[in-house]
Amino acid sequence: MLFHYLAADKNGKITEGDLEVDNFNQALQYLAGKELRPISVKPIKEAGAGAAHHRIFGNINLTDKIFLTRYLALMLRVGTDLLSAIDILIADFDKPAMKSFLLEVRDNLGRGQPFNQTFARYPKIFSPVFISLVKAAEASGNLQKTFEDASVSLEREAALKNSIKSAMIYPIILLVTSVMIFVFLVAFALPKIANIFNESGIHPPLFSKVVFTIGLFVHDHALAFGGGAVFVVGFGIYFFFKNSVGHRLAQRLFARLPIVRKVYKELAVQRFAATTSSLMKAGLPIVQTINIAADTVNVEEFKFSLRRISEEGLAKGLTVSEAFKREVVFPKLVTNLIAVSEKAGHLEEVLETLANFYASRVESAIKSLVSILEPVMLLAMGVLVGTVALSIIVPIYQLTSQF
Repeated sequence: MLFHYLAADKNGKITEGDLEVDNFNQALQYLAGKELRPISVKPIKEAGAGAAHHRIFGNINLTDKIFLTRYLALMLRVGTDLLSAIDILIADFDKPAMKSFLLEVRDNLGRGQPFNQTFARYPKIFSPVFISLVKAAEASGNLQKTFEDASVSLEREAALKNSIKSAMIYPIILLVTSVMIFVFLVAFALPKIANIFNESGIHPPLFSKVVFTIGLFVHDHALAFGGGAVFVVGFGIYFFFKNSVGHRLAQRLFARLPIVRKVYKELAVQRFAATTSSLMKAGLPIVQTINIAADTVNVEEFKFSLRRISEEGLAKGLTVSEAFKREVVFPKLVTNLIAVSEKAGHLEEVLETLANFYASRVESAIKSLVSILEPVMLLAMGVLVGTVALSIIVPIYQLTSQF
C-alpha cells in the first residue's frame, strides 16, 4: 500500500512524503526508524476513487505560477504549514482558475494524497520539470527551498520570453503594415486605375498589363480572397501554434534556417542547463534528470543527444563528463565546464551559471536576428510597393507624353 505522511523530526521540522509498505504499522515503524514523529499517516487512494477534482475555467499563466511558488516558499520559510498556506492563497487569489486549482490541492491534501498529484493532473499547465520538482521536494521534505528555486527559474523564463516578445514587436508591425498597404493597392487602387486605362483605349506596357490584370482579378473575387486569407491564417495559427504535430513541424522548419539555427541551439543549451540545475538541486537522480531535461529541449539533435547521454552513458556507469564528451552537439564550453565542475562537486551551480549565460546570449542573438530582419522586410516592402507604383506611373507618363 502507498501511504502519505506528515511527520516532525527531533528539531520540529515538518517532513512530508510517500512510502510504500504492506500496512499501517509498517509505515509507523519506518518513521520511527528515521526518528520522525508521525503527525498524519494516510493511505493514498487510487486516482479517481476519491480524488477531488475542481473544473478549472480559464488559464493559469506564468505570472500565476511565479506568484504561487514565491508565496508558498515565503509561507513555508516563516513556519506556516502547507495546508494553512494553501488556505491563505485561496483567500488572496481572485482569479477563478487559480482559486479552483488551489481548492483541489487543499481537498486532495486533506484526503492524504501527495501534493504533486494535483499538479500532475494538469500537464498542459504544469511542465514535467515542475511536477518532478514538487515530487522530489515532497520526498526530501524540502518544499521551501524547491519553491524558492522554482520561482527564480520561472522568473528567468518570464524575463527571456518578454525580451523575445519585445524584440519581435517592430518586425511584426512592419509585416502587418506591408501586407495592408499591398492589399490596399492591389485590391482598391489598381482596379480603378486599370479601368481608367481600359476605358480610354490606351494600351499600357506589358508589365503594367500583368499588374492591372492581377489587381482586377483580386478585386472581382475579393470575397473569395478575403475568406481564403482568413481561413489560411486561422488554420495556420491553429496548426502551427495549437496543434502539437504542427508546432513540432514549425520548429523543425525554423531550426533548419541558418539565420535562426543559432538561436535555437543556444536556447536548447539554456533550457538543458536550467532544467538540469533545478532538478539536481531538488535531489533527483542524474539519469532521470537528463531524461526530463531532454523533454524540455525542442531541437531534435540535442534531444537525441541527451537521451544517449542518459541511456547509453550514465545508465552504463559513465561519469557525467565522460558521457557529455562523447556527444558533439554541445559546445566545448559546456562540456569542459561540466568536466571541471563535476570533479569539484559543484555541477548544479555551474549549470545554473551556464543557464544565465546562455539566456543573455539568446537575448543578444534575438536582437541580432531582428536587426537583420528589419532591413530585409523594409526592402521587401519597398519592392512590392515600388512594383505597383511603377505599373501605374509608367503608363501615366506615356499618356502625358502624347500631348
